[in-house]
Amino acid sequence: MCEKIKKVNSWLGAVFGDQPVPQFEVSTRTVDILYQLAQSSEARCSDTAHLIGDLKQKTSEYQADAAHLQEVLLQGVGLSCTGLSRPAADYVSALVDNAMVLGARDTSLGSFMPAVNSLTSERLEAEKSNRQLERELRALRKRLGATLVLRGTLQEDVEKTAKSQTVESAKAEERMLNMDFVTAKARELSNSRERSEAQLVSRKMDKSVTHQAIVQLSEEVGALKSEIIPLKKKLEPYMDLSPNPSLAQVKIEEAKRELAALDSKLEKNMDFK
Repeated sequence: MCEKIKKVNSWLGAVFGDQPVPQFEVSTRTVDILYQLAQSSEARCSDTAHLIGDLKQKTSEYQADAAHLQEVLLQGVGLSCTGLSRPAADYVSALVDNAMVLGARDTSLGSFMPAVNSLTSERLEAEKSNRQLERELRALRKRLGATLVLRGTLQEDVEKTAKSQTVESAKAEERMLNMDFVTAKARELSNSRERSEAQLVSRKMDKSVTHQAIVQLSEEVGALKSEIIPLKKKLEPYMDLSPNPSLAQVKIEEAKRELAALDSKLEKNMDFK
């Protein structure tokens, strides 16, 4: 803990210099935070110092190379920086700028060619990537168009469904009203029937004159009439016989007895009902 406090005080003194160090709460947490900041600051300052030293060294090397090249130019061809014409100085400056843009080590052809080739490769890769992006963009536009068309169709379907639902709701409401009316009418008729039946019971009305009894009697009469028809057809052949009073009288009597029996049966049924 004491070593951390000493380290923090030393770092704060170096940071503030001649100015007084602000007062702060001395606690374990505060000291730990300041100690970490001190370590980070010293590490960053150390890295910065190394970088500055490296840049100074490279600057010295470049200056030495420049002095050597100037001496070679001056001794070899009698050229100096001050002796160049304005266009030549511009060309040299442009050459230097190009070398800096390309990241070449120097302005020699051996340095320019790899840099140009690398830049060309990057351009080709960029063009290839652009073409691929254009294809993807066209595909996206096509899908977007199809999606918009589908969206329009779905919107129309939704509107049609909403209108149809409104119509069906109105019809359903009308059916409900009709159903309520029919239910009320059926209840009214049922009550009326019950009252009528109660009146019939109170008046002790004969059940034989009810609608159901009359319908049943009508059916029985129809059945008896159906039985009489074949008997009449049975008598028809005897109508064409030659006059024979005794035989005709016998047949007539038989037919009369059968008719009388049927009439008697019919009357009994009528009386029974």
